[in-house]
Amino acid sequence: MMHVGLTGGVASGKSVVAAKLAQLGAVLIDADALARVVVEPGTPGLAAIRETFGERMLQEDGTLDRAALGALVFSDEAAREKLNAIVHPLIREESARLRQAAPSGALVVEDVPLLAESGQAPAYDVVIVVQAPREERIRRMVEDRGWTRQDAEARMAAQATDEQRADIADYLLVNDGTREQLLARVEELYRQELGR
Repeated sequence: MMHVGLTGGVASGKSVVAAKLAQLGAVLIDADALARVVVEPGTPGLAAIRETFGERMLQEDGTLDRAALGALVFSDEAAREKLNAIVHPLIREESARLRQAAPSGALVVEDVPLLAESGQAPAYDVVIVVQAPREERIRRMVEDRGWTRQDAEARMAAQATDEQRADIADYLLVNDGTREQLLARVEELYRQELGR
């Protein structure tokens, strides 16, 4: 088994890379998807969030109010650290379970947005980092996701810098062209470097 960590800043194109690697045959473990699973109603994760941040983080139906929690943690570093201390161990536990269930000899790619921030890079055989120019990332968040420029900049400021992510990269994919060019780079990396 080859264990790959995939990361990149918000709106860098990391999800496009992850989807292409899965299409090429990799077993994809998506930390963002697991982050939602570990805080579903009835989970220890949601109970810990309620205990730490209060009932105001829950919607009327008992589910997590992601918008309220996001607004808090992306403007308050101490709150973000508390949330990460709750959620990250649960995500790692579920990731390990899924990795162990992968077929023998599989290429397992873990899509981990906060890989640089969490200090987990040494746990992977290979780390792939996706980067895109700052202004292009802001444009994507504003035009494609409907965020304000202020929200986009706050989200970027809460994450590792491009330099910090580049420091942990075995392979750096620069997404500064078309989607097709990025997909071609991913396929080339898959064929030439990941031994598949």
